[in-house]
Amino acid sequence: MLVEKVSLEGRYVRLEPLSESHRSELIEAVSDGELWQLFVTLVPRVEGIDQFIENAISAHDSGDGLAFATIDKTSGRVVGSTRFMKANLANKRVEIGFTFIAKSYQKTMINTEAKLLMLTHAFEVMGLNRVEFITDYLNNASRNAILRLGAKEEGIMRNHMIMPDGRVRDSVLFSIINHEWSGIKQNLSYKLASFN
Repeated sequence: MLVEKVSLEGRYVRLEPLSESHRSELIEAVSDGELWQLFVTLVPRVEGIDQFIENAISAHDSGDGLAFATIDKTSGRVVGSTRFMKANLANKRVEIGFTFIAKSYQKTMINTEAKLLMLTHAFEVMGLNRVEFITDYLNNASRNAILRLGAKEEGIMRNHMIMPDGRVRDSVLFSIINHEWSGIKQNLSYKLASFN
């Protein structure tokens, strides 16, 4: 079972299925702040963008999920990427992850609305029971951002993965479940309105 290829659109953000057509602007996005230098993330380097896009397309074809280009509607520019991943549709769950936003667009409404669009699709269109978020234990900014979405921390997965620099990473697991969604949606909508 595949996650259906869809575009999701809000007031500030459009999420389009990631493709080769997004390549040059994706390079600009990762270069804005040299995001790959953050040791607590897995942002592709400029020279790795082609492999990143190829892997995203292969992941969709194999049923793992769907990667998006995150587009700022005001400028029409790609400012990052995010994805549904590790899809387990038989058990009605998916992870949202591999998210990065160009430095100049961080702490704006971009990521909040992107997550609102994805969560709305996951719970209201796909009918899922659970959406997971997993981040590096050392990535305090990501952990705080996930909590601000309304997700609950479930625990620490010790020695969960090996990072590109060889560091053995502990990861923190968060989730939002379907009966929490209406309140979380209301809260995220309120946060977006307060940006004005």
